[in-house]
Amino acid sequence: MNTIYLIIFFILGLFFGSFYTVIGLRLPRHENFITNRSYCDTCHHELSFLDMIPILSFLFLRGRCRYCKAKIQDLSTFMELFTGVLFALSYYVFGFSFQLWIALGIVSMLIIISVSDVRYFIIPDEVLIFFSGYFLIVIVLFTDVMTALFSILSGLALFVVMYGIMLLGNFIFKKETLGGGDIKMMFVFGLVLHPLLGLFAIFLGSLLALPVSLFILWKKNQRLVPFGPFLLIALTFLYFTRIDIQMVIDYIRML
Repeated sequence: MNTIYLIIFFILGLFFGSFYTVIGLRLPRHENFITNRSYCDTCHHELSFLDMIPILSFLFLRGRCRYCKAKIQDLSTFMELFTGVLFALSYYVFGFSFQLWIALGIVSMLIIISVSDVRYFIIPDEVLIFFSGYFLIVIVLFTDVMTALFSILSGLALFVVMYGIMLLGNFIFKKETLGGGDIKMMFVFGLVLHPLLGLFAIFLGSLLALPVSLFILWKKNQRLVPFGPFLLIALTFLYFTRIDIQMVIDYIRML
């Protein structure tokens, strides 16, 4: 494994993580994140390039805005570092391969949706549409049309299953139990996972969300919990560990 490439992917992840955080924060507010300059959330002063160097700017400015001295949100710095680590891990696990492009797409989707869902409880349709197209293009380029067709059918199957879970949950609890973004996101899951493995991702995501939901309910008396990040963490874990459906079946038989 080439250490230089690991460093390159880590640095790329830092910059992409900064950009993804901006997308996750601005897209739900319908702000232009492509041409509009970044600004301080407190004083709204436009930031220069030196103010936006991942990690380093935060350290040099001691976590405060250069212009109004307000404390800089830790979210951006954390997401930059987290994305850098995941980008480097993507290369470490998959090397230069077809799976690397899928892994980078999964990481990118994880960061953007986590920011938007945690902050606004929204999973933007634009993000799901973009990554649906991205994954399909990668699949067609590296495999064939039949594989892409199977991926589409897998996505539709997972969408229907998640929609059914929502209807059942709404009937039992007499209220909305899943957001539309969570349901539509399962189509994207089906593009990169076997449908049965996608069902396991739903189970695993629910398992991860349960203790956090109980803690938030106890600590803040808040019943609304963003489910998208937990589903995406489950997807990332399953893809990066290369767990396949046969391994899941074998484990279930052992129980």
